[in-house]
Amino acid sequence: MTFNGFNDSDFKVFQTEGLDERMEEIINQIRPKLEALGNKYAEELTALTGEEMFFHVAKHARRTVNPPKDTWVAFAPNKRGYKMLPHFQIGLWETHVFLWFALIYEAPIKDAFGQIIRKNLNKIKKNIPNDFVWSDDHMKPDSFPHREVKKERLEEMATRLSTVKKAELLCGVRIDRDEAVTMTENDWYERIDETFKTLIPLYELKNKL
Repeated sequence: MTFNGFNDSDFKVFQTEGLDERMEEIINQIRPKLEALGNKYAEELTALTGEEMFFHVAKHARRTVNPPKDTWVAFAPNKRGYKMLPHFQIGLWETHVFLWFALIYEAPIKDAFGQIIRKNLNKIKKNIPNDFVWSDDHMKPDSFPHREVKKERLEEMATRLSTVKKAELLCGVRIDRDEAVTMTENDWYERIDETFKTLIPLYELKNKL
């Protein structure tokens, strides 16, 4: 399948009851689109980062009872996995699509990365666009706008990243469902391209470790 945007049926998948039933819908309805995006943006991000990037579509293999509330494709310079590395994500909840730079709790460099963020707070605060959002937990749909984030809040997030085992840091774009279903294929490519290019400096902070 080629990617041609997201529609109402994609978001309604998350209303399906039951783990097996919802997983079947995700596999049939959403996963082919994520794989198409994976193929395209693994190449795009390889060019942007100078590192060979691989895509990983969420399999939700650990789930035994509760159906997933979101799903995604992630990009990292490792063929075997992404959770231990700074990475990028494209995915969706029932309410919105997300485009993230992410460093989640499995990453062993969290402590050092938090220290690097604290050293670059002014640059980060200045260079992230106001309509971007932050999150400190990839398992929740909530986020908060960069325009409302004070320098002290960023510093607090960076400190937690260094000191709290479960702390995470995600930055990117949230596209609400009502807008997402109106976007064309080209609209998506433009938005994703622009978002990932903006997030590259955050990703490249790892090179200072």
